[in-house]
Amino acid sequence: MKKGIIKIAIAALVAAASVSCMGPGKIIKTGDPKLMYSSALDYYGKEKWSKASTLFEAVQHYYIGTTAQDSISFFNARCKYKDRDWDTASTLLDEFRRQFGNSVFIEDAEGMYALCFYFMSPGPTRDQTITSQAIVAITEFMSRYPDSTRNEDFQNIIKELTQRLHDKAYINAYTYYKIGRHKSAIVAFKNALKQYPDTSHREEIMYYIVKSSYELAHNSIESKQTDRYLSMLDSYYSFLSEFPESTHLKELGRLAKEAKDYMDKNNKENI
Repeated sequence: MKKGIIKIAIAALVAAASVSCMGPGKIIKTGDPKLMYSSALDYYGKEKWSKASTLFEAVQHYYIGTTAQDSISFFNARCKYKDRDWDTASTLLDEFRRQFGNSVFIEDAEGMYALCFYFMSPGPTRDQTITSQAIVAITEFMSRYPDSTRNEDFQNIIKELTQRLHDKAYINAYTYYKIGRHKSAIVAFKNALKQYPDTSHREEIMYYIVKSSYELAHNSIESKQTDRYLSMLDSYYSFLSEFPESTHLKELGRLAKEAKDYMDKNNKENI
């Protein structure tokens, strides 16, 4: 009896050892759903995300309509997430949350879904469409799960992403100023203030509006200079009112004096 039990135990160990030596490809070729699923879970537990994902993808069609379907979909999406394949993960997580809204994994899935956009969000010199998507996804998560332990971190992430949008608007406008397209710079700087009135770049933006307005007026044909110097002075007084202690005041005061001198001279010549 004991010899029989020993033989069975040895056979089981040999079988387990042979399976452990098989890669995902060979496991899939067995066509055994239970083996594929258990092996996928084994790889998942060992944080071998790519191998686990390969097996989850291969076995998922066997479990359609079963209680394991949402688990396999979630685990596969999480493998992509943990493997930093944010684009694929976001797609799988979006499909998961639409298909399995009542799953026990739904909150984790939606949290990871939002974070995928955060991780894909580029620096402020590049297009910020994904940054805006990240803010929307995170805001929706916090609204849906107000008691989530993620929310404190998510609030900090939103601040970071919002700053990225502010930086982008400032950089875009400053680029126009830098290449001498002062009229476009004025429009872009004013749009940045209108869109993000609480931007951390507010002082610099208003400073460059004055500078751009001065350059535009200074380099204009005579028939347009008066109106443009008047506009520049309006921008200067707005800056002076808002930032009376600014280090830019000396420079801008000199430009304002030039504008006023031009206006005085022009008025005398027209008398």
